[in-house]
Amino acid sequence: EGAEHPVNLLVAARGWLCDLARAGWQGIDHELIGGAAPVVTAMLSEPGLRRLATLLDGFAADLAASCPGATLERMPVRRWADLWSRAMLLTLPGADRATAVGEATGRLLPLGVDLHEHATAVQAQVHAVFESADGGTPRLVRASVSAPKPDTVVGAGLWQLLRPHMSLLAAVSEGRAMELDAMPVTAEGDLIWTDARATQGEPAEPFTTARVAMPTAVSAPVAPVDRHPARIAVPVLLEGYAVEDEAEGLAFRVAGERLAVDTGRMPAAGPLTADAVASSAACLGLLRWDAGRFLLQPLAVERTVRKKAVAVHAGAWAGGTVDKAGVRAEKAATDAVKVLRERAGRLLRK
Repeated sequence: EGAEHPVNLLVAARGWLCDLARAGWQGIDHELIGGAAPVVTAMLSEPGLRRLATLLDGFAADLAASCPGATLERMPVRRWADLWSRAMLLTLPGADRATAVGEATGRLLPLGVDLHEHATAVQAQVHAVFESADGGTPRLVRASVSAPKPDTVVGAGLWQLLRPHMSLLAAVSEGRAMELDAMPVTAEGDLIWTDARATQGEPAEPFTTARVAMPTAVSAPVAPVDRHPARIAVPVLLEGYAVEDEAEGLAFRVAGERLAVDTGRMPAAGPLTADAVASSAACLGLLRWDAGRFLLQPLAVERTVRKKAVAVHAGAWAGGTVDKAGVRAEKAATDAVKVLRERAGRLLRK
């Protein structure tokens, strides 16, 4: 009976999603959306179903904020369709089966940091090349760290929330490799980061890594359930491009093709700016797909300053900085966090 219980919950979740589909986006109301609550509550007690429960909870909250659907002038059809489809796939038994976990021992060469910010949470995802100690083929891997956050903590303050949980961020700022010892890694190339299994290594400049190690590095296969265009984020190095700064935004002309540059994804918590990208000669970034076209999200650029190549990294402040602008941003963020802690302390004393 215990084995059937999760299956019954999957059926219940599928039923709610089908009710949603029958009603259509314009037919949503609070009664319909409220039907997800008991399903989510029951799922949260099952560790294997928490991923789906979290998705349904967030999806239902998003829909509830837009009720009633009949009064909506515009609706985020693409986002809702993606969330609905993802949830429906996860209701299939076995779709969310735990991925195999191995061990990684060798040298980790960071390429850059992708920062994801939400009103109540923040995540830093470090993209890197892993060179195994046994001399195997280099691999492209990722290491992520997340933390809850107050909505008033922004900019450089985000790094202050993340630093205590991942020593890799300091290595990124300092341009160093990390030596890994039996670090858990999934079949999809995600390192399950544990500071105890990592030590700082030798200097490793990301552009050198991109030019020397990245061309031979292989990507891990993506699990079928995760093969969505929104997840495409392939590290690439571009050189020899022409910059086009037009009304529709910044773009690189590469081999005769126009590649749009998504400067909106660059974090405010770093020194990389649109102006730096526009004056660059080389760009290390993530190739993404959005709304039917490829985009480039810059992680770092090289520009010529006084006849010397100077690198500017989006994650340069991740582990701390002596850069003047970074120091000012850190101080402002520290003051904001200090005020929040004082307020929290007063509330607790009451």
